[in-house]
Amino acid sequence: QVQLVESGGGLVQAGGSLRLSCAASGITFRNYAMGWFRRAPGKEREFVASIDGTGSTSYADSVKGRFAISRDSAMNTVFLQMNNLKAEDTAVYYCNAIAIFQYWGQGTQVTVSS
Repeated sequence: QVQLVESGGGLVQAGGSLRLSCAASGITFRNYAMGWFRRAPGKEREFVASIDGTGSTSYADSVKGRFAISRDSAMNTVFLQMNNLKAEDTAVYYCNAIAIFQYWGQGTQVTVSS
């Protein structure tokens, strides 16, 4: 059974930082590209960042220079370090694993107060 379990969300003031984690089980972690997406209230889900098995990363323009994605293969975990948070970063953040199949976590709420 595949599980992606996010943690680390919460309430933070603008300019603050949060670190999201996503622990994966039931997959061969090294074979999967891992990513983070988010859905803000009233908006479609959007791409935030991704990292493949080689460590190559990609970011949405809106988070470049503020967010950093990383992965720890020993822990089967992907992280999203979020700095200089803005009110517009408020959203439910979802972990994603993709190879031949695609899996999603249940989401974790991030709220940034201005």
